[in-house]
Amino acid sequence: MRPTEEQKELRSAVRASLARHEGAAAWLPLTEQIGIAGLGVPEEYGGAGCGAPEVHVVMEELGRSLSPVPYLGSAVLVVQALLASGDARACTQLLPGLVEGRTVGTLAWAERGSWDPAAIRTDAARGPAGTWRLTGTKEFVLHGTEADVLLVPARTAVGVSLFQVPVGGAGVRREATVTMDQTRAQARIVLDGAEGRLIGAEGDGGRVLRHVLDLACTALAAEQAGAAERCLEITVAYAKERIQFGRPIGSFQALKHRLADAYVLVESARSAALGAAFAAAAGSSELTRCAAVAKSACSEAFSAVAGETIQLHGGIGITWEHDAHRYFKRAHGSAQLFGPPAWHRVRLAKDLGLTAA
Repeated sequence: MRPTEEQKELRSAVRASLARHEGAAAWLPLTEQIGIAGLGVPEEYGGAGCGAPEVHVVMEELGRSLSPVPYLGSAVLVVQALLASGDARACTQLLPGLVEGRTVGTLAWAERGSWDPAAIRTDAARGPAGTWRLTGTKEFVLHGTEADVLLVPARTAVGVSLFQVPVGGAGVRREATVTMDQTRAQARIVLDGAEGRLIGAEGDGGRVLRHVLDLACTALAAEQAGAAERCLEITVAYAKERIQFGRPIGSFQALKHRLADAYVLVESARSAALGAAFAAAAGSSELTRCAAVAKSACSEAFSAVAGETIQLHGGIGITWEHDAHRYFKRAHGSAQLFGPPAWHRVRLAKDLGLTAA
């Protein structure tokens, strides 16, 4: 699992760009100069033809800086949904813009707090001239108010199917939601007879979403591992600088133990995330297992390490002036995104045949 020279250079370039450009302003430099949005896209659609390990590198760096750029929703969810759909026409039409960063995509997926494809109740009814009309409500839509490309899974008579819905079309209402983690924009999308275009085969949406869920959890795990690593770094640095009773607080045995435990959590999280990334790159049949392990382990590790960051910083750790609270909020928000750890352990148990499907 050692990084290649190209992956090392990619990490260095992304980190440098994020240091130069703050917040959302980093998106265009990252896409235009480094090409991060096209890493997972085949060359025939204008991408770099790379894979999950390269996406892992980018997500780790975005996690370290808590970057608000729409990479996860656009370059992972939407791109992978289009590729998995097998719809060559839709890929040819939509992927080039997404690769260049000129357009931002989002996959309006979750309903009633669930990312399980079986829980989708948004209805898709056939309209005139082969059109479709979608009615339902989607929650936790990443960058939902700013997206140019909107993909929506909905249920037809055949089963869950994937549709493209014009963001400015009639019957589409996008509402920004107030979240605890203000570094990750989310929205609620209400569809009331909105026109949709079928992407891929009718009834194939469940398979597409299950595959995208594995890749989304793999990418998010990398982000969580990167953010947890950064939490540990700033905590260790503070423990070396903060003087109490005439000595750095990091020299006290009790704090050494807590920092050592945090280090183990960070390294374990990184291993789990990398395992999922390499399983995705290899097209392994064990991807679902690896992704479920990574999402569960990295969610809990990040939450624990972010909590220690606040605790070991003392009073300053609970102030708005310090970044500790931002990592803590991202940790708890990302733990719920794409399903909480307990749900993924159930997925893992089912995949291992340890419980009824």
